[in-house]
Amino acid sequence: MTVTKYSFGVTRAGAPVTAYRMENKTGASVTVLDYGATVQSLCVPDRTGRLVDVVLGYDTIGEYEENDGFLGATVGRVCNRIGGASFSLSGKTYSLAKTIGAHHLHGGVRGFDKYIWQAEPMAESLRFSRLSPDGEEGYPGNLTVTVTFRLTEDNCLVVTYDGDTDRDTIVNLTNHSYFNLNGGGTALDHRLQLFAQQMTENNSDSVPTGRILPVEDTPFDFRAGKTIRQDIDAENEQLRFGGGYDHNYVLSGPTAAHLTGDKSGIRLTVTTTMPGVQLYTANSLTERTGKGGVTLRPRDAVCLETQLFPDGMAHYGFPSPVLRAGEHLHSETGYAFTLA
Repeated sequence: MTVTKYSFGVTRAGAPVTAYRMENKTGASVTVLDYGATVQSLCVPDRTGRLVDVVLGYDTIGEYEENDGFLGATVGRVCNRIGGASFSLSGKTYSLAKTIGAHHLHGGVRGFDKYIWQAEPMAESLRFSRLSPDGEEGYPGNLTVTVTFRLTEDNCLVVTYDGDTDRDTIVNLTNHSYFNLNGGGTALDHRLQLFAQQMTENNSDSVPTGRILPVEDTPFDFRAGKTIRQDIDAENEQLRFGGGYDHNYVLSGPTAAHLTGDKSGIRLTVTTTMPGVQLYTANSLTERTGKGGVTLRPRDAVCLETQLFPDGMAHYGFPSPVLRAGEHLHSETGYAFTLA
């Protein structure tokens, strides 16, 4: 394993950004920025042996600052939506920024994706850490977070999340990589298998209602595997609310998903210690320019965001995002690349 680093430019505020690149013996590589602990590039071999960059991203730090979408970023303090932009903990109500309608999304106005993290290159991994101070974006407690990226010799990117707080708070961390296993173009013909029998129902703002629904006999059933295209435009209220798939699945076990590129033959297997995964088909990805001048469009990628269920503080029975003072947060997600 080799680890190299290079300058990725300077932010509008004048902060230098550094890219860290890990490469294994097969030639597979991952590049992570200290800005947002962001996966900027992830290259793995296709069925012909050609290396394919399977995540969307940008060539400059300016583009990461200017564009929405959280491409490749580490998202926190709490990923996904918090209904009404508030939550109650230990008898106190905390008000958060309303960043998507009346709700709070992906950590607020300046979430974890918009900070420079402290980077520590290791022999076979990259470790990024930051202190989220008490009151940042309205959240209580000084939260110390570490995210570690490890690329194995058999082409698996393992991401681990660790955290500690000095005061009871809520935490739900994920990585927001947009996968296109063909290296570009539409992702609608990717084949997806999700290991989940249930999903959380959304309201018209894509905030969970608290109901857990079976996927059987609905467009949300990916248990046997099918192309994303097959049912994405079916007449269905939940699909209409999200403009496509933008829903949390209740996982049946540690294997979350298989995603296969129809042209490349690359298969991604996602495993996780988390109970849920958000399937997002980049419905709101407005047309823009990505790496290498390639035009990115809606539904050009698939996000598989491992997580606790969204808006977990509001619904009895959802996995709790509460991290108590003195407790340690730890979770792990693996992205293994093989050939179908």
